[in-house]
Amino acid sequence: MRIHWLQHADFEDLGCIAPWLEARGHATTRTRLFADERLPELSAFDALIVLGGPMNIYEHARYPWLVPEKAFIADAIKAGKRVLGICLGSQLLADVLGGPTTRNAALEIGWFPLRLTPEGRDHPLFAGLPDVFTGFHWHGDTYALPPGAVRLAESEACAQQAFEWDGSRVLGLQFHLEVTQANAIEWFRHETVTPSKYVQVATQILADAPAFEDNNRWMLTILERFLA
Repeated sequence: MRIHWLQHADFEDLGCIAPWLEARGHATTRTRLFADERLPELSAFDALIVLGGPMNIYEHARYPWLVPEKAFIADAIKAGKRVLGICLGSQLLADVLGGPTTRNAALEIGWFPLRLTPEGRDHPLFAGLPDVFTGFHWHGDTYALPPGAVRLAESEACAQQAFEWDGSRVLGLQFHLEVTQANAIEWFRHETVTPSKYVQVATQILADAPAFEDNNRWMLTILERFLA
């Protein structure tokens, strides 16, 4: 399968997804939006992955490429492509499907429990995952559930953590299962955080190597089912 991915910052990449795709013979291409690279023709890929980033999806003046990116994502969905959005990517998916993105009540950064909704517990993409599991979070915004979408997961700090649309052809994950421990170390070279109720310090986050491994395993399980 031909997989194209959209990158919003040079220090945020596919994480554990990249070697998994390569090992299975998938062809990957990317657009570095922060470098003003050109978006591909829709005929050039079969599935699209929209990654996270430190910006907000409504900062059009500061990041003018957000406008054509949203149109591109909408066109990919209309063309029948499979589209996975992670964090900022999930907010972009929600936005183009009619679920506006706004500030969340609190920042959520670190290891916090995720709860599958009844629909999530019964959903084939999440089969075998615990009803409650610890996920890695790094976001300050949230989205409204788009019309026709199914809410799959929530956390104490954020009610909208995952959704699917059109029979799982479009999947949005607000949390970061793809991030490896090495990715997180790199993120903290670029970002600083102030501890609060839902914000953990870097040492606490980076010390939990098994949690990264669990998240990566779940990411690849979900991805395999999503691309099947």
